[in-house]
Parts: sequence; C-alpha cells; structure tokens
Amino acid sequence: MKTRLNLTIDEELIPRSKAYARQRGKSLSELVETLLKAALTGEEALFTAKWSGQLKLEDLTDPRGEKLKDRYGL
Repeated sequence: MKTRLNLTIDEELIPRSKAYARQRGKSLSELVETLLKAALTGEEALFTAKWSGQLKLEDLTDPRGEKLKDRYGL
C-alpha cells in the first residue's frame, strides 16, 4: 500500500529534480522511492544506469569496448 509523505526540499532543487525524473520517464515520487530503496538495501545502481550516456561509441573501439558493446547492447 502506498501513502503520502510530505518532504521539505530546497525550492531551487524541486524543478531540477522534476526535470531529472521526467528525463528518466518517472515521476518525482517514483524517483525518490527508487533512490530510498537503493539507499536502504545498499544496492548500487545498475551498470547500464550508472554509465548510460557517459561513454561514446567511438570511444569503444578497442577489444574491451567491443565486449562492452556486445554485453550491454551499446
């Protein structure tokens, strides 16, 4: 069951947080819930989520890059 929770957050952080969540196809509530679950269980972000957009395909031309492309569908 889900229930409401009021949070007090710096007003400058709110629009940036909403934009961040929207870019990931989530609501701000979903984003907060996901982050809290990960923090409470000690789970690290998935490799693909953590590194998504950080590497350019042209940077993956060596053998290690080829393995990453094959493994993670880059």
